[in-house]
Parts: sequence; structure tokens; C-alpha cells
Amino acid sequence: MSDLYPTFIAILTGFLSGLILSIPVGPINATIINEGARRGFKWAALIGIGASLMEVIYCGFAFSSFASFFSKGLIQAAMELVSFVFMLGLGLKFLMTTTVPHASKVEEKIEIKLHPHSAFMTGFVRVMANPGVFLGWVILGAHFISHEWVQPTWESKGFCVLGVLLGTLLWFLGLSWAVSLGHRKFKDKTLVRMQKASGICLLVFAAINGVHMILALAKK
Repeated sequence: MSDLYPTFIAILTGFLSGLILSIPVGPINATIINEGARRGFKWAALIGIGASLMEVIYCGFAFSSFASFFSKGLIQAAMELVSFVFMLGLGLKFLMTTTVPHASKVEEKIEIKLHPHSAFMTGFVRVMANPGVFLGWVILGAHFISHEWVQPTWESKGFCVLGVLLGTLLWFLGLSWAVSLGHRKFKDKTLVRMQKASGICLLVFAAINGVHMILALAKK
């Protein structure tokens, strides 16, 4: 039973982080909402599946290459602070948003150059065109390993990545189904509220991280 606990924590960590980070309304969610209302569940779901796959690729690469390096000694302490600032800043950004965000110019240029023709590739390319996704997983990966939510083993990292896949798929497929069922676009106010809810979750995690750092400093 004790052997299953670290596995469960790794999967749960990946699942919750994948789910929470998928909720903010960006190019992927906006595309699923628009295309789901226009073309139905299957088309929107394929966009979500493509986005989930690229998200997992970025996550897996971050865990396998950089996350462990940033979880040692003074570097680990620095990354603790960076992850706190990252979650705090991102949470405040989501919480204070008033409009639905659009793709950046860099993302638009990459998408125009690759010009995806299928629903799956549209989702895949739109996540690939956002290098901030990879940077975010590097920071979060180091944070998860330093807190021992994910063990520095290939098995534990793999289960966390699996959790990320399940979390992102749950959100994107659920959103695709909800939009196709209603046969209409969500109102901008609804999308902004979704963004704010994700921001609140990130602020809660940032607060937990801040308390953890304070307690660690108090012990020393």
C-alpha cells in the first residue's frame, strides 16, 4: 500500500496542474469553443486531443531535461522562490483579466507558417507555438520534485505526465462536449469567469508554497 502512495500523489499532482492550467481561456479554448459550436463535438475534441499531446510533450521534455537539475542545493532554493513568484504572478494575471486573450504575434506567425489543415494539428500547433508552456512546466516540474510530490525517478515523472494528460483531456473534451451540446458560443463573461477561477486556484497554490518557504526558513 505504501508503494502506491507516491504513485497516487504523482498522478494527482499532474492531473490537478494539467486541469487548472487548461482552464484559462487562450487560443486553444477559444478555438474549441468556436469550432465546437460550428462543426460539432468531434472536430472540437480532435483540437483538444492535439493540444493535450503537445502539452504532454512539453511537460515530459521539461521533466526529463531540466526539472531535476533545478532541484539541487542552492538552485532548488532559488527555484522555490521562482515557482512562488511564477504562480503568484500568473494567478494575479488570470484573476485581474477583463477580456478574452488572443494569440500573440509570434504564435500567429508560427501557425501561418505551418498552416495546419486538420483539427488535431490545429490544437497541436497552437500549443507548440507557445514556448511559455515549456518554460512553465520546467518551473512547475522543479517545484513538484523539490516538494517530493513527484519523485526524481523516471517512473514517478511518467505517472505525473500521465496525470497531466488526463487532466488536460478531461477539460478539453468536457469543454468540447458542453459547447457542441449548446450549439452556441460561450459569452465572454463566462470565459472571463473561467479564467478568474483558475487564477484563484493558482493563488491558493502560491500561498501554500509561501507558507512552506516561511516554515523552512523558521526551522533554519
